[in-house]
Amino acid sequence: MESMEEIYRKHAGTVYAFLLSRTRDPDLAEELTQETFFQAVEGIGKFRGDSSVLTWLCGIAKNLWRSYAREQGRKESLAQAEELMDPRQVEDQVMLQWDSVRILKLLHGLKEPLREVLYLRLIGNLSFGQIGEIMGKSENWARVNFYRGKEKLVKEVQKHE
Repeated sequence: MESMEEIYRKHAGTVYAFLLSRTRDPDLAEELTQETFFQAVEGIGKFRGDSSVLTWLCGIAKNLWRSYAREQGRKESLAQAEELMDPRQVEDQVMLQWDSVRILKLLHGLKEPLREVLYLRLIGNLSFGQIGEIMGKSENWARVNFYRGKEKLVKEVQKHE
């Protein structure tokens, strides 16, 4: 098995992107990423190898985010997400014609899992394989949900033009 340092170098960016897609707060995502790896070091003996290391780490990260959200009683803030969206990352030309605030408002209105898939792809810049692995689904599932979410956004953009 890889050393924790190698695991950190290999997966810290993905865990951070995963948490950023949920928190929409770079500082909080960084803090939770560090806590994820701290807990992974402490619990490495409990890792059974039933899943990939990345899936295990994202499971820890997801639980940490849920705990934090419960403790804070905090609602996700669109204002935080607005600062993170880079319209150049949006893959559809129609979406590029709108400013990021309007895109985020529409994106925020999508239901799960479409919203999270789009956040992971657009903000986290993750591959479909990584998104599928994080969400416990296939790469094809991630592609289909990204396409469906993008189609819904395009329809909304066209309605408002």
